[in-house]
Amino acid sequence: MLASQRELFEMPRRVCYLNAASYSPLPLRTQEAGRAAVGRKATPWTLKPSFAGEQYERARVAAARLINADPFDVALIPSVGYGVATAAKIVTIARGARVIVLENDHSSPVLEWRLRAAAQGFTVETVNRPDDGDWTSAVLAIIERPGAPPVGLASISSVHWSDGGVIDIEAVRAALKRQGAAFLVDATQSAGVLPLDVQRLDPDFVIFPTYKWLLGPYGRAFLYVSKRHQGGVPLEQTSYGRRDVRAENAIYFADLRYVPDARRFDMGERDHFISMEMASIGMEMMVEWGQVAVVQRLSMLTERIAQELRGLSLSVPDRAFRAPHILSLGFRGGLPSGMIDGLASDGVYVAARLGRMRIAPHVYNDEVDADRFVAALARRLKAG
Repeated sequence: MLASQRELFEMPRRVCYLNAASYSPLPLRTQEAGRAAVGRKATPWTLKPSFAGEQYERARVAAARLINADPFDVALIPSVGYGVATAAKIVTIARGARVIVLENDHSSPVLEWRLRAAAQGFTVETVNRPDDGDWTSAVLAIIERPGAPPVGLASISSVHWSDGGVIDIEAVRAALKRQGAAFLVDATQSAGVLPLDVQRLDPDFVIFPTYKWLLGPYGRAFLYVSKRHQGGVPLEQTSYGRRDVRAENAIYFADLRYVPDARRFDMGERDHFISMEMASIGMEMMVEWGQVAVVQRLSMLTERIAQELRGLSLSVPDRAFRAPHILSLGFRGGLPSGMIDGLASDGVYVAARLGRMRIAPHVYNDEVDADRFVAALARRLKAG
């Protein structure tokens, strides 16, 4: 099993940080790269002409490796919302069709479709949170509901951000294919941890940022676009998104056609001196550790916590329906007031999400962290 990687982070022993699903800390290597990058931006005359191109192609390759994609099928974007807006500009939802979203999903894969629905004549149907935690069955039931209009698109997270519920995206993809529907996967809470092979899954779009599980900075995200959609018009019109002829500092658009792959969807100002390399390092570290090894470590920690919580007055989702790296706790009467802040005062950091407590360890955590969290929570529940 992968050992704890705590020594690769600036994380004192007094800190018990179990909130990777909100923000991950940066590895020491990434911090050093960021400081060096600030220095390069301060003296841009020291940069070789090929520097920027090498940076964003390194990031594109790193992102592609996480999902077994061709690097030229991956666009460099600033956020998940940007990626969803790009997808919405590319695809056409038939009038009268349905777009499937999840109840209380993050806003990014939901709001774009709600805003477009009336003007484009489709409806947005929400999958309600299932009482038993089985999101997969709930999604499939909505897709295949007898007598319902056809599904045009499902735009869903592969792991629900608030309760850690995992969705069998292969089963969902199969159901969507039977209706000829498109599939957009928000992999924010799963990329780099859970297996996602676009060659096997054949989704239309997959989007993920780096600032959570991929140990990277804000403002860096990636959009996988299936080849069948790579003829679409991007959100932004950029010089590098087109086939052009360059002469010294001038750009002559002798050919206004776009480049023939997902690079046409790259964001404007993609030449980030500071954060592009930082994003690459975190993704490369995750690939080096390996998805299987990471899952083994994180599932060990969440299951250790779940087992030690037995007997306390709270509920833990069924292991079959939750992601191995996120544990969501329910409390009778709701999350006790002041609990999150109280734990933080003990040096234990978790998150409140929709009346529940979300615990999200990463590779820098160990058994000491798990046991410390359980002891702190039990002590505060008893005192309360």
